[in-house]
Amino acid sequence: MPETSDPPSSDHKRRRTEANNNHKKQAASHHSGKELHRQHSKRKLVQQSSQFGRVMEVVPCRNKPRHATLSLAIPGSALANCVTPELQTLWAGQIARAATIYHVDEIIVFDDKLTVTPTPWNRNHHRNRSSSAPKDYNKKNTEKEPIHEENSNQDDATERHKHDTHPKRTTDPHLFLARLLQYCECPQYLRKHFFPMHPDLQFTGLLPPMDAPHHVRALDRSKYREGVVLEKMGPNGNSLVHCGIPGKSVEINTRLTPGIRCTVQIDSYTTSPVKGTVVSPSAPRLDNGTYWGYTTRLASSLMAVFEEAPHPYDFKIGTSERGTHNIEAKSYHVPAFTHALLVLGGVAGLEECVNADESIALTGNQCSQLFDHWVNICPYQGSRTIRTEEAVWIALAKYSPLLAKASEGKVVKTAPVVTTPAEFSDEPSEESSEDDDDDEGAKDNNIDASDESSD
Repeated sequence: MPETSDPPSSDHKRRRTEANNNHKKQAASHHSGKELHRQHSKRKLVQQSSQFGRVMEVVPCRNKPRHATLSLAIPGSALANCVTPELQTLWAGQIARAATIYHVDEIIVFDDKLTVTPTPWNRNHHRNRSSSAPKDYNKKNTEKEPIHEENSNQDDATERHKHDTHPKRTTDPHLFLARLLQYCECPQYLRKHFFPMHPDLQFTGLLPPMDAPHHVRALDRSKYREGVVLEKMGPNGNSLVHCGIPGKSVEINTRLTPGIRCTVQIDSYTTSPVKGTVVSPSAPRLDNGTYWGYTTRLASSLMAVFEEAPHPYDFKIGTSERGTHNIEAKSYHVPAFTHALLVLGGVAGLEECVNADESIALTGNQCSQLFDHWVNICPYQGSRTIRTEEAVWIALAKYSPLLAKASEGKVVKTAPVVTTPAEFSDEPSEESSEDDDDDEGAKDNNIDASDESSD
């Protein structure tokens, strides 16, 4: 039979259907392209906006040696304004943060002879006390005949002996502040080696992270690292050092006493164990100006701040609201120096501290003679008083650019200054190379310390 062709109406209908389908495909493709463009634009905006909230991968440094140092002296009595251990811990953390941000190389905690040692604060000290109780309430209780007196005395003696084996919370504000400052400065992966459980460290979980250059992260290829010497020896017979590198120890170029802290310059990260050289803690600062933390020193008096110094201070700054130098004056300048010292007073000020120190043959009105500059750091203060922790931030913020310029005269320029662009990371700010272990240690520390403090 001959083939039959489709009627014209059917062919027209088929072509129209194909045209409609093609039009729909083109429309869908156009819509898909617009959607992809919209998503790409949105991603670009998110990336541009998120870069402002990212964390610096590398802390900026001067890229040239820094020979000048800055020391900060504060009285431990200023801690007495904080009535709870939590507030005292946070107070110490703020001092440590300020010192880290403004490149303080040494913190001296001195006794201004104005401290009234407080009794340990008890959260429940105000409970179970009634002002309406009869005056002879305690007397009546003491007149009652004790039951099983011998057994109870033995139990009390045993309980006291048991409690005496635990470390007690420090009541001396100078020791407490010094311990907290040292704890903040220490890299997190080393804290469990140098800071055993202690009631003073019960609330260290409240401390802000220092995020200093020597608080190196686990995978960072830093030129320098802080470490603790291990008892185990390396293949070459030299000491091994734990520097926070996951799964690897660092074999140094010599033998050191196990348990001490040292600064190591990493020679190669690719070998196992990693090779390194022991250097001075000031090596990063003298190399390219990298800030490498601060040391903490206790001084028995204001005079001991000067007499027991590891090096003489050639530029000494005393602060007071009665200071004769105005730091905001255009004529004010800082002379060239090698070791600067900034001294802040406590609640009563440096004048009262000088009056209370018998080793100083000066009166409070003459205490400006101890310093090269007697400065009012906030001439037009809006409050009648400036607290010590506030004065630390104000003084360091105002003196930081002045000291940086003055110290340039002491720097030997070996290479031109090159400012590298800052690199940022999407990861949250972390200090520890062993976060999980340290978090567990902090948790155990808090639990143990709380048990001890309750005792």
